Amino acid sequence: EHGKDPAEAVARGVSSSARVVVAAALIMIAVFGGFVFNEDPIIKSIGFALAFGVFVDAFVVRMTLVPAAMALLGRRAWSMPRWLDRLLPDVDIEGARLPAPTPAGSAAHPEAGEESPRRETAARV
Repeated sequence: EHGKDPAEAVARGVSSSARVVVAAALIMIAVFGGFVFNEDPIIKSIGFALAFGVFVDAFVVRMTLVPAAMALLGRRAWSMPRWLDRLLPDVDIEGARLPAPTPAGSAAHPEAGEESPRRETAARV
């Protein structure tokens, strides 16, 4: 959405989300790892498995494999097949299609002939 080239977008995305992913992973690993000290062997194994799963997901998948795959795919990582784009609803999470902010004086008296830039979402579904 912000027009960055793929390598810069991946680097910026990883650097901006790395702290959150690492902090959340460490908290979850600590909580699930605490179950290892339980005397019930089933609880121990579940706690170990969950802690190990969170570790692999956070550090191997989210911090290594996904950025590497996105860097290798380049612009294709952000493209969607046309047939799938027609089936999915159009959701603008980052607000890229919102109208530009207007000065405070002109927002009080909108022109009568102008229509709001709404999108027909029902036609896409």
